[in-house]
Amino acid sequence: MYPRDNRPVWQNPLFVLIGVNVLIYILTMGAPSLVVQLGIMPAAFLSEPWTAVTSMFVHGSLTHVLFNMLALFFFGSYLTQTVGERTMLGIYFIGGIVGSLFFWLLGPAYAVAVGASGAIFALGGALAVLRPMTRVIIFPIPIPMPLWIAVIGGGLLISLMPGIAWEAHLGGLLTGIGTALFISRGKLRL
Repeated sequence: MYPRDNRPVWQNPLFVLIGVNVLIYILTMGAPSLVVQLGIMPAAFLSEPWTAVTSMFVHGSLTHVLFNMLALFFFGSYLTQTVGERTMLGIYFIGGIVGSLFFWLLGPAYAVAVGASGAIFALGGALAVLRPMTRVIIFPIPIPMPLWIAVIGGGLLISLMPGIAWEAHLGGLLTGIGTALFISRGKLRL
């Protein structure tokens, strides 16, 4: 049984992250130009380096923010129980920034990327290393599978869809895997 967290929602870092993402989505719903300004575009990155962070909090559609926040809740909750809040937050932010940098280096020059996917893939990658055999069910597949297969396989399928910033996914995933390998060997503490 997991310990119960009796803090108010606004004091739980995972819920604060989810709340900030949802709030920024709501604020940018009617402002497509703001989405573009806060998103990361490789051609403009050197003059707008802050977009490596701001792009992590902007989402392009209700479906985009909904699925990302569901994944953030599940991966973030489990990783927090595994390594603690501070380490989970470190993996989230480092993975998101590295995902942005991968998009800057490998993405189309004038494309704009937004979303928390790179950061979420970092959480998934860390869990795939730290808890690889945990059985999960990924909708719509009704068969339990090891977490590492769900993260890698699901990530590959999602990344192959048109309009998806696979570069950010890859950067986040590699960051999560690398960080977790160091954590599991006792060589890193966030």
